[in-house]
Amino acid sequence: MCLILLGYKVHPTYKLIIAANRDEFYGRPTKPLDFWEEDRSILAGKDLEAGGTWLGLTTAGKISLLTNYRDLKNIKPNAPSRGHLVSDYLKKGIDASQYLENVAQKGNNYNGFNIICGDVDELQYYGNYQKGVHKIKAGVHGLSNALFNTPWPKVIKGKEKVEKVIANNEITAEHLFATLYDDLKAPDNQLPDTGVGYEKEAMLSPMFIKSENYGSRCSTVILVDNDNNVHCSERTYNPHDYSYETKSFDFKAK
Repeated sequence: MCLILLGYKVHPTYKLIIAANRDEFYGRPTKPLDFWEEDRSILAGKDLEAGGTWLGLTTAGKISLLTNYRDLKNIKPNAPSRGHLVSDYLKKGIDASQYLENVAQKGNNYNGFNIICGDVDELQYYGNYQKGVHKIKAGVHGLSNALFNTPWPKVIKGKEKVEKVIANNEITAEHLFATLYDDLKAPDNQLPDTGVGYEKEAMLSPMFIKSENYGSRCSTVILVDNDNNVHCSERTYNPHDYSYETKSFDFKAK
């Protein structure tokens, strides 16, 4: 993912609200959201190039999401795939804090990343560009390609939009998909400086990215109510005309 918005323990019905966009090169092969054939307890998309995923959850209520940290000056060409950090957590019977402590021990082996792990009741965050594992507090939060809640324009705007949806009690997948489909570029004076140059900073600045070869390929919405009923929807976009297909799954976390 390249934009994750969380409404965490801030709504009377839904204890967890997730709205996220996955940005990737259009040519990278991907399997859309579904239960994995090799483990039917895992619901996730799959990166067919490296085998991991960017977002997933299990029928037991485990959840994990990942974004890359943008630092093109320090790319390790032989670094392991970051997507396996998500899928490994979903497969292993280990709590989130211990898992992320283990990840932190080898964090420098990877290119920059942020990962959220937990379950429907508690979430933890780790990024390999800062020290320590951090428990996520109740609130509306945003994560893009910098550290947790770094105030990039897309993060600020996304949080404000989610807060408005919550305040108006419009908590549906459709409202959150509409929130994520915002392709307005940030003003020049608000662009972050991550070393990619003005044109790329501007292209990457919207919540929903559109360009010739790279952009927001899918949006995902997860809603978990206070009785652990889970709704998960993924909207996959055709980058030629931005038509889309939507897949939805509902289950009760055990």
